[in-house]
Order: sequence, then C-alpha cells, then structure tokens
Amino acid sequence: MASDLKPNVPASNEDEMVIDTSKMSADKRSAMEVAEGAREAKPKLPGFAQQLFMGTFDPSMLAEFPHQTPEDKRIGDEMCEKVGNYLDSHLDPEEVDATRTIPEEVIDELFKMGVFAMKVPKEYGGLGLTQVNYNRVMMRISTICASTAVLISAHQSIGVPQPLKLFGTEEQKKRFFPRFSQHSISAFALTEPSVGSDPSKMSTTATLTPDGKHYLINGEKLWCTNGPIADLLVVMAKTAPKIVNGRERTQITALIVEGKSPGIEVTHRCDFMGIRAIQNGLIRFHDVKVPAENVLWGEGKGLKLALTTLNTGRLTLPAACTGVAKQCLSFCRRWGEDRVQWGLPIGAHEQGRNKLAFIASTTLAMEAVTWLTSHWAAKHDQDIRIEAAMAKLFCSEMGWKIVDMTMQMRGGRGYEKASSLKARGEEPFPVERMMRDMRINLIIEGTSEIMKLFLAREAMDPHLNLASDILKGHTPMGVKMKAGMKLATFYSGWYLKQWVNSSLWAAHDEMGTLAGHYQYVHACSHRLARTIFHFMGLYRDKLERKQILLGRLMDIGTELFAMAATCSYAHSLAKRDGGGEAGKGAETLADYFCRTATRRIEGYFKELASNDDGIMNQVGKQVLAGEMRWLEDGVQWIGKKG
Repeated sequence: MASDLKPNVPASNEDEMVIDTSKMSADKRSAMEVAEGAREAKPKLPGFAQQLFMGTFDPSMLAEFPHQTPEDKRIGDEMCEKVGNYLDSHLDPEEVDATRTIPEEVIDELFKMGVFAMKVPKEYGGLGLTQVNYNRVMMRISTICASTAVLISAHQSIGVPQPLKLFGTEEQKKRFFPRFSQHSISAFALTEPSVGSDPSKMSTTATLTPDGKHYLINGEKLWCTNGPIADLLVVMAKTAPKIVNGRERTQITALIVEGKSPGIEVTHRCDFMGIRAIQNGLIRFHDVKVPAENVLWGEGKGLKLALTTLNTGRLTLPAACTGVAKQCLSFCRRWGEDRVQWGLPIGAHEQGRNKLAFIASTTLAMEAVTWLTSHWAAKHDQDIRIEAAMAKLFCSEMGWKIVDMTMQMRGGRGYEKASSLKARGEEPFPVERMMRDMRINLIIEGTSEIMKLFLAREAMDPHLNLASDILKGHTPMGVKMKAGMKLATFYSGWYLKQWVNSSLWAAHDEMGTLAGHYQYVHACSHRLARTIFHFMGLYRDKLERKQILLGRLMDIGTELFAMAATCSYAHSLAKRDGGGEAGKGAETLADYFCRTATRRIEGYFKELASNDDGIMNQVGKQVLAGEMRWLEDGVQWIGKKG
C-alpha cells in the first residue's frame, strides 16, 4: 500500500535527532530539540496525506467512504436534537455575546444532559460518544452559539478529558473522569505571555519537593480558555532537565492541577473581538502544590502529550466551521431568493450565483474532510496528524471565506447586529456575530502559518529519516558512505516512479463522473512529491526558511486531500441515494469544487516557478529596519514611543 515510504526508518524521538543541530545557535538548537522530541513516534500505518506527499495515491483508503452505523447515527441524532432544541429555546446567543456571560442555568442543564462528559467512557460515568457523534453535537452547538461551543470544546477536546483518556493511569481515570459528569469544567494551560509557538522558551516550572511527593508550580499562563472557572487544569511546566548525548535537554511535563488550589490567581479575564463569553485569562501560579501522582504520562512527555491530544482535539474545529458554513448556506439561499434588485432575486444575478456555488460546493468539501478525519481518528490504526492539521487549515480558511461572502451577499444587513435587525422586524440572521466569532479559527490551536510549517515538517519526514545518517553532524564516514549507497538505491527507483507511474494509465472509472478529478489527484501527487524533492535538493538545510514556498507546497497537498475526500464522499452519497436528487446534487457540487480547487493548485505551482518572493523579502527587511517609517507620518501615535 505504501511502497514509496520504504525503507521504514523509525521517526525521530527524544533521544535521537534526525535534523543536524550542530551548526545552530544555542537558542535555535534548544527550540529544535524540544520540538523534535515532542513529535510522535512513527505509527502503524502511514496516513493518506503522508503518502500523497511521497507520490503515493492510495484509492483503497477512500474506496468506501466511512459512514456511521444505524445505531451510532441514532444516538447522534437524538443527542443533536436534544441539545440543539434546548439551546434554541433557552439560550439567547446575542445576549450571551453582549453580556459576555453564558447563563449558569444553561451550563447546569448541559451538565445534566451529559454534554461535558460526551468523550468520557461509559464505565466512568460518561456518554462515551464516538468521535463522529461528538463532532456532530459540536457542529450543532456551533450553529447556535460559538461561545458555548468553545466552552465545551476547550473543556473536552484539549482539556483534561482527552489527554486523560489517552494517557491517564487507571487510578487517574477513576479519580477524575466521574467529576465531568457532576459539575467540573477543565482547561488546558500551555501558552505564556512571552511564549507563542516556541515551547523551549517556557518559563513556568514544576519543582519536585525533597520528599518526592509533590511538585511546586510557579509561573503564569496566558489565553487559558476556561482557566478562570476551571475546576481542573492540565498545566504544562518545565521539570528538571535531562542529559541527552552529553547535553542538557529541556523537559516539559503535564500535570493535572486542581483549579481552586492555593496559589492560583486569575489576574485578568481577556476580552476578544468574538466568542466574547468565553472565560479566558491570565493565570499566575505561586508555589501551587500538586501531588506527584497527578503527572500525566510521565516527566518530559508533556509537549508530546499536548501535540498528540491536539491531533484529535483539532477535529472539533473543522466540525464547528462546517456547521457555520451550513448556516451561511441557509442564510444566503433564503436571502438570495427573497431579495430582489434590478428585477431579479440577487441570487439569480451572476455575482449571486457565484457566491452560492462557492459556498455550497465548499461546504460539501468541508463536510467531507470533517467526517473522513473524524472516522479515521476513531479507528486508532493510522497516522492522522497530517490529515487533522489539513482539516483544521482547510476548514478554517474556507469557513472564513464563506462567512465573508455571506456578509457581502447580505450587504448592510450582514453588517448590522442581529438584535438590531430583530428590533426593526427583520430576520435576525447573526452574520455580524458569526464573522467576529469565525475569525479566531485561523489562529486558535495553531495559526494557518504554523499549520503549514507543521505540515511541511511532517511531509518531509520520510526524506529526513532516509537521510538521517548523512544529516547528523558527527556520523562516522563509513556509516555515511553506507547510508549514501542505500539512499542512492532507494531514490534511483523512487524518483523515476515520480515521472513514470500508474497515473499515466489509471482511469479510476469506479468514480463515475468524478473519475477525472481522481485521476488529477493521482497524477498531481507524483508532481508534488518530485517538486518537494527538487526544492529539498536546491535549498537543503535552508529550506526551512522558505516559509512562503513551503506554504504553497502545503496548500497544494491540502487541496489534493480535500479533492480526494470530496469525490469519495459525493460518490458514496450518490450510491446510497440510489440515483436520487441528493446524490446527483452531491456529485455536481463535488465536480464544481474540484474544478475550482484544480485552478488554485495550478496557481500555486505557477507561483513556485514565478514569484516576487525576493523583492518581498527585501521590502519586509527594510520595513522592519525602519527604512520605510516615513510612510507612517500623519498618524496619531498609539502605544510606546519607538
């Protein structure tokens, strides 16, 4: 299935670096070592997207698009209706937005429904929902109130329940899981005021007491969602360093901390543009005493725990974005039919049709990516870190475009608050609030830029593993020569295959009307693989600095994955519908989406060869150096002088 990924060299781990850090500065080496040490070990099966980057298109992984069993679907249907109907009748999202408060009685009722224990296994008092049903419920909540969705998601997707489920001991599970059915809210504390995406700069510490029974946590955490009201937190902190290959290695450890512990101080509740009712703040820890048995997984495994948790936790965000996209489609369809301008409904004008076609086809693609990754996450037998990152990147970027188009289609009414529309007797479509709420999705749980760098590292991982003995700075010459011969043997066959392969004759007739798009993905995977290889050879260790170039390559891979998922999803819907209207509609939408995606992909390839990156970098350097400061003349200065 994945012959192009052989030889199966183990991925890097905390004791062995694939990337040569010998020529890096101390700060950069430290950051690289922490990041590399946090990467997961190679899983049982390579993911679909990982293979795409290596020039392998495996249609067998999408031959039967996964769907819920009737029983699991029934459970999800009932939960979605129960939660959705309750929130629709008892929660005013405009009031939540205005007051920055989710009513306590609503939270209480959600606890009674088991919403805060959806991911908790049944044997510990939870609902034990599948990943798909969990995401279905989160999708429904997101179409009503984003603040409520974030409260539940931050608690359950990245808060204590998820890492406890993955890495907790039996004793920890028995002690903490039942609390999420009672009234305990959890949070995840990683980010610090001076630390963004570089955990090597983390300053919060957890110091073991002399008797070895407790840790004392000191430091502060920023943007800790649910932190100000959390009963339990997963706190990431530096513990005693470890000596690896004669050099000190930073150790980041995850600890479960009681939110009401002495020494925890909420110093500020942050106020944001959107999702305004979330409890998010700056939290200080002063000699906070935590039992040693509250360490999750083990010392030094905190960052790896966080990244592994995020692989599944990120999948909530695509579900939420897809729910909003569906709501936008409903708004635009109804408004496009009702609003008449220049003798025609605005949806009948070509500009209106353009928006409707993009929103509908892209929403189908977002749904395909969401459900495919959700089902794969539930199987636990293959690597989904790339697919999860792609789902987050694709759905957040496309969701933002859809909300922006919806705002444009609604015009002034899109810009007007729903409460104001309602007060003057119009349909209170909350597009203005949806736009403010949606924007954070391009930032939270990894910005789009970070997602592309993450994808680039994972996409190149097979190449780096193959060349690891050559890349390491102090490898004996004999070992390097032997590795070089193996490398030459592998690439002589692999590279030829990127030019001459089965995509030249594979018609993929099994996909019916969508066969041409499958064929394009197949052929383009080889084109992408050899392009990545060319740039790795051209730039070598400097490639990591070519972030714009890497971004284009990752955009290509993400679009190819979305195309494949959408074709498989639409084809499965058509088969299940038995030639009905919904099935035909799905294939039409998939065809249009793939056509537009193909145009975007070809544009990215063109930009790889012809771009203005050189002058862009020059201008950026000049601006940063203050050489263009004259352009700022005329503004009233805000902030510190400098």
